[in-house]
Amino acid sequence: MKVSMFTLEYPPNIYGGVGVHVKNLVAHLKNYVDVEIRTVAAGINKENVKEYTAWDKFDGTYQWDKVLGTVSLNLNMIREEIDADIIHSHTWYTNLAGLMGKILYGKKLVSTAHSLEPLRPWKRETLGRGYELSKWMEKTGLEGSDAIIAVSREMKANIVDVYDVPGEKVEVIYNGIDTETFQHRENYEFVSSLGLEEGYVLFVGRLTRQKGIDTLIDASPSIHSKIVLVTGKEDSEETYRHYAERLKDAENIIWLHRYFNDSELSYLYSHASVFASPSIYEPFGITNLEALACGTPVVGSSVGGIKDIIRDGVDGYLVPPGEPEKLAEKINAVIRDESLREEMSRNGRKRAEEFSWENIAKKTYLLYRRVLENENV
Repeated sequence: MKVSMFTLEYPPNIYGGVGVHVKNLVAHLKNYVDVEIRTVAAGINKENVKEYTAWDKFDGTYQWDKVLGTVSLNLNMIREEIDADIIHSHTWYTNLAGLMGKILYGKKLVSTAHSLEPLRPWKRETLGRGYELSKWMEKTGLEGSDAIIAVSREMKANIVDVYDVPGEKVEVIYNGIDTETFQHRENYEFVSSLGLEEGYVLFVGRLTRQKGIDTLIDASPSIHSKIVLVTGKEDSEETYRHYAERLKDAENIIWLHRYFNDSELSYLYSHASVFASPSIYEPFGITNLEALACGTPVVGSSVGGIKDIIRDGVDGYLVPPGEPEKLAEKINAVIRDESLREEMSRNGRKRAEEFSWENIAKKTYLLYRRVLENENV
């Protein structure tokens, strides 16, 4: 069996959970199938990777260049013959390419929904009416898929609710975690070089309103510890300016807006007392698994995939999204109770070990087989 994986993100071009997902899924799928990756050009130079670019005319000088450039990237992805048995697309950035490839070359299409555009209305701030086009690309691609992978139970419910997709076409297959890379590993020299002292509250995530960063900032005056805010790529320049303004007078927040590799992240997790995950929308949330694997309890919003990962009172706490007082209350509860923190740490590590990429790759392979055999998901 051969699979052609369509994705905007692939190493080294990773800026969110999708890239982490595809990197690990592909690495373990190779035990079962031949995998070709079709992705945006990043100078990867690997035999199984084909790289494409948007049309040069979409250079960012016109208001719709970002979304129209994505359409052109999708067209380029399928202009070359597809000899795989299955096309597997990820996110709205390649959903349209997946569907067009299915139609043109007569292939089966599996799509993974990492999020849903209609549930992220704040994207209109950066895409304008281009947001309507991104929603259409996602809708068209998902509704035309032979099977859809949802990364959490709530994501499956959202797909069935938002789109014209029967529940039997959607299978829940969680994201995973590399528990060898992410484990409790102390490195005092590294955290000290960042100006940190252990025992802080840690946040790791993209710089976007989706991650609930505003809630954490609002909660910060009531939190009895320093907060280390590690943020990746921002949604837009406007988003960056918004948080730069909000954080300039935040006395107990240390903001690190930069890239850290997996080993460095494991050090940051390991020296934290608690990990904060205050998302207002979170289809899965790989960072929560990373924290648990490093033995760090999580206080997270009771939304999306976070509810599938965190067991309230066992390896962390769940709190209502958008309520800074309750977020601060539960974070402080973990900070001040060392025995509770140690118990949650042990429980969290065991929990993370249940989400192995090997199991996830095998479930994905079995789904491919059922799709090729024309069976219901």
